[in-house]
Amino acid sequence: MENDEILENIGSLVEEERSLRQRTGGLPDEERARLAELEVRLDQCWDLLRQRRAKAEFGEDPDTAAVRPAAEVEGYRS
Repeated sequence: MENDEILENIGSLVEEERSLRQRTGGLPDEERARLAELEVRLDQCWDLLRQRRAKAEFGEDPDTAAVRPAAEVEGYRS
């Protein structure tokens, strides 16, 4: 996946996230779960983009970057 594709994916995820967050009156359980999933996927996309940029900066092949497991990416917050 190229950087532009990752950024497009991020844009789509952010758009859906905003749509859910803008709803008034609270979200049903299903939509709250979707929002949580979106947050994780966004973190994974941003992490992948950072990996690709770092590899390119240091002369490595950015295509060797890979999506990391949610538990690993979410663990960065700790």
